Amino acid sequence: MLRRVGLTFFAGALGGLVNSLFVWGFGELGLNAKAGVNLAPPLTKEWLYPRIVWGGLWGFLFLLPIAAKSPFAKGILLSIAPTLVQLLIIFPQGRGGMLGFQLGPLTPLMVIFFNAVWGITAAFYLKQAGQR
Repeated sequence: MLRRVGLTFFAGALGGLVNSLFVWGFGELGLNAKAGVNLAPPLTKEWLYPRIVWGGLWGFLFLLPIAAKSPFAKGILLSIAPTLVQLLIIFPQGRGGMLGFQLGPLTPLMVIFFNAVWGITAAFYLKQAGQR
């Protein structure tokens, strides 16, 4: 059981790293700006570290007995939880406003996409590690 808990945390942290690199990369390439989304964070340890840790904590969702036909589907399904927290709690408490609309009208779609990257990465890592 302890191995499984460790693997899920690592998978979530890996997903958090990949998610963060996507967010940063899209910002660097100007793709977020082209979509009208004001989301271009700097790649610093202060920005990256909490995202990796939170990704690991969200990884514990993979301990839930959720049946999915593929890692892709499971990753997408579990990514809904951090997406809702980001859109309904984090953004409204910060500079993003409800659903992040103050950052741009397509912000919710970008958050859904970036969090799906987290979920898919974590799910595929767990599949490769022999976890279901």
